[in-house]
Amino acid sequence: MTISVDKRTAVGLLVPLLVGALVMVGLGVYGRLHTPTGFAVGPAGFSGALAMKAWLTTGAFLLAIVQVVSALSMWGKLGVTIPALVHRWSGRVAFLLTVPVAFHCLYALGLQYDVPRVLVHSFLGCFFYGVFAAKMLALPRKGLPGWSLPLLGGAVFVALVGLWLTSSFWFFTTIGVQF
Repeated sequence: MTISVDKRTAVGLLVPLLVGALVMVGLGVYGRLHTPTGFAVGPAGFSGALAMKAWLTTGAFLLAIVQVVSALSMWGKLGVTIPALVHRWSGRVAFLLTVPVAFHCLYALGLQYDVPRVLVHSFLGCFFYGVFAAKMLALPRKGLPGWSLPLLGGAVFVALVGLWLTSSFWFFTTIGVQF
């Protein structure tokens, strides 16, 4: 399989990718330079900040699965029609669920690198928001190759799965299921 990209298409995709890279690097630099407060931010309704983050990330993870299934439907790969509205709203809600988690991670904890799991989690968090920004900026652009949105969407999904595995899954299997 050969992927060909003409010059105009490459430039059209370059801007979202550059902005996404800036978001990713900016979050990482902020997370590293900011002095973490160590205080939990808004775990209302949960037993603590880790439980809040685990459950909100799990909600986003489940909605990301809805995103993949609805995207496959929109691209005609399932033989079943799922309304595009399901895709849009599951994505919006999934993203909103990640915001308090990311805010807490950056504000209270910062980018950490002393534990391999936490290092991978920190990098995945920065990557998630960077590739998400790139995908959102690529969506309205005309003339992009057909593989660009599935590739960006797949990268968002993989990043979120990695975040879930290095946070929620770890929390539930190490600390236990708590609310």
